[in-house]
Amino acid sequence: MYYLKEFLVFIKHIFLSRRLLVILTHHDIRARYLGSFLGFLWAFIQPAIMIFILWFVFQVGFKSRPMANIPFVLWLIAGIIPWFFFSDVVVSTTNSIIENSFLVKKVVFRVSILPIIKVLSGLMIHLFFIGILIIILLLYGVKPSIFWLQSLYYLSGMVMLTVGIGWLMSSLAVFVRDISHFVGVAIQFGFWITPIFWPISMVPEKYNWLIKLNPVFYVVEGYRDSFFRNIPFWTHRELTILFWLETGIIFILGAMVFKRLRPHFADVL
Repeated sequence: MYYLKEFLVFIKHIFLSRRLLVILTHHDIRARYLGSFLGFLWAFIQPAIMIFILWFVFQVGFKSRPMANIPFVLWLIAGIIPWFFFSDVVVSTTNSIIENSFLVKKVVFRVSILPIIKVLSGLMIHLFFIGILIIILLLYGVKPSIFWLQSLYYLSGMVMLTVGIGWLMSSLAVFVRDISHFVGVAIQFGFWITPIFWPISMVPEKYNWLIKLNPVFYVVEGYRDSFFRNIPFWTHRELTILFWLETGIIFILGAMVFKRLRPHFADVL
C-alpha cells in the first residue's frame, strides 16, 4: 500500500507540471536542431532517407512481393514509422538527465519530467509522419477507414512504454555511463528482430512466441492492422494482455527506480 501511494504521488506531481512540460517540449524541439542550416527538417530527412534505402534494397533490388496484397512500400512504412519513434525516444531519454545535469541541482525543478519532454518531442515528429503515411495511403488509392483512428490507441501504449523505459534508463545512466552504449546496441539488435521489413511468417511457428514477447511487435502489427487490415485490437486478446502487462510493469518499475535514485543524482553529477 505504501509503494502504491508513493507511486501515485509521483504521477500527481508530474501532472501538476503539465504546463512546464509543454513549454520545455517546444524548447527541446527548437534546441535540437538550432544552428543547422536545414534546422527542423533534419527530423524528417534522416528517417525519410532510411525508408528510401530500405525500400530500394527490398523493393527494387530483391523484388519483394506485396505483403497480403498490400504494396511492400506501404507495408514497410507503416511498420518502420513506429519503430523510428520508439528508437529515437529511447536513446534520447536515456541521456536526458546527464544532458541536463545543470537542472538536477535545482531543488524546485522536477527532474522526472526530463525524460517525458524527450518523449513528447519525439511524439510531435511522429504525428507528422503519421500524416505523411495517410497522404501516401490516399495516393495509393486506399480508402479512409474508422480503423485509422485505432492507431492512436497503439500510439498511447507506446508513449506509456517509452516513458517507463525513459525513467528507468535515464536514472541508471547517471550511475552507470555504459548504459547509453548498451541501449544503442540493444536498439540496433531490436530493429532486426522486430518484423519491420520481414513478416513473422518467416519465423518457424514454434518460435513465434519469442518475437511476440517484444512489445514493439504489438505496436508495429497494430499500425498495420489499423491502416490496412481493419482488424480491431481486441481480437488479439492474448497479445493485448501481454503488451499491457509488460508496459505496466516497465512503467511502474521505471517510476519507482527513478524516485528512489533521484536524491542521489546531484552527488554523482
